Amino acid sequence: MPVDVILIGGGGHAKVVADAVLRSGDRLLGFLDDDARKTELLGAPRLGAVSDWANYADAGRFLLAVGDNRMREALAQKLSVRWHIAIHPAAVIGEGVRVGEGSAVMAGAVVNAGAAVGRHCIVNTGAVVEHDNRIADFVHLSPRATLCGSVSVGERSHIGAGAVVINNRSVCADVVVGAGAVVARDITEPGTYVGVPARRLP
Repeated sequence: MPVDVILIGGGGHAKVVADAVLRSGDRLLGFLDDDARKTELLGAPRLGAVSDWANYADAGRFLLAVGDNRMREALAQKLSVRWHIAIHPAAVIGEGVRVGEGSAVMAGAVVNAGAAVGRHCIVNTGAVVEHDNRIADFVHLSPRATLCGSVSVGERSHIGAGAVVINNRSVCADVVVGAGAVVARDITEPGTYVGVPARRLP
């Protein structure tokens, strides 16, 4: 049965989330964004500012269509709403996969058997989450990021476009892995890591 969905955010990332919602057969009631110049999102209207969320709390389920991990976390803690999960029909979801509330899995993404994705995560276009991965809350996996088997990623970490974390490695909380980087060793200290193999920027 179709679900009525309201997005928080109306930028570029919100378009991708909206597309996943619509293509999965759910209804997009509209979006909340503080920029009044944004009036429409894939045919759905701007309903007001983010602070107007309480006016729509009973109208449907919500998704945080915001790419910034810390902003998603702050909003999730502030809003008392029912959260939706958006999974694009062109994504592949394996057996035994768990996807937490408020998360979005985009077109072409693969989440393989036994993986667990936390709350309010983004598994972006074409990202690969291999078997038995553990993805904590508020993580963002950019397009074409690849997490090989049995990888763990901590809260609020961001794996950049085309980056690779090899199997059996862990990435702690509050890490940014730059685009195209290869994580060959465990990352145990927050920071930004770039290169092949990935090294922490000073």
